[in-house]
This record gives sequence, structure tokens and C-alpha cells, in this order.
Amino acid sequence: AYDIGLHGVVYQVNKWDPKQFDWTKKLADADYVGPTCQYCHMRGGHHNVQRFGTVYTGMGMSMADRGAPIWNEKRDRWVSVCDDCHSPRFARELLQALDEAVKDAGLKYRETFKVAEDLLLDGV
Repeated sequence: AYDIGLHGVVYQVNKWDPKQFDWTKKLADADYVGPTCQYCHMRGGHHNVQRFGTVYTGMGMSMADRGAPIWNEKRDRWVSVCDDCHSPRFARELLQALDEAVKDAGLKYRETFKVAEDLLLDGV
């Protein structure tokens, strides 16, 4: 998803340009043209990449309780990362759009799984 999204495309186009991505700098000191995976998920040198994920460990995206306090804490943390370059409103609207996409993907996954299961039961 990152590679085909706007941030990933910016990275892929510019990753070999030392003016755009100076790999000799510490992440905290870097001024990249776009965020890398590490910029968002290893913020401040933390090596727990789930720290800035919106899903808490052990829950799939479609199963996550979006009303749980830990869910809201993670979303606020994510918005604080996006806020480096974007407005908090933009980040929250994008998160809402992602929620809708996850719901749609979950439905399609279950539909596809049911078709495959039915074919298996039919001996196909």
C-alpha cells in the first residue's frame, strides 16, 4: 500500500538522490522530501513499529473495536505524526476514509472466502 500511495511514489522516485534522502543523518535530523516507513512507524527511534499503527496487537483491522480507548489513543498518536506535514483535520479525514476502505475490504474478503468455501464443498 505504501509503495503505490503518494508517499511511496515520492520515495521510490527520489530515494537515490542524497539531497532528498540523506541516509547519513539520524531520522530525527533528516529533512526528507517525503516520509519513509521509519519516519512514521519508528518515530523518535522507537523500534516497536506497531506503536504508531492504528490496530492494537492481536486484533485484525475488521475486528478492531473503533470505540475502545486504546483505538482513540493510537489514532491521536497517528494524527500527531501526520501533523508534521498535514493539518490534523486532513489526517482525521484520511483515517475515516481508511476505516471505510477497511470495512469494504473486510466485506469483500468474507464474500470471497464464502465463494471459495462453497466451491470446495461442491467438490470443485
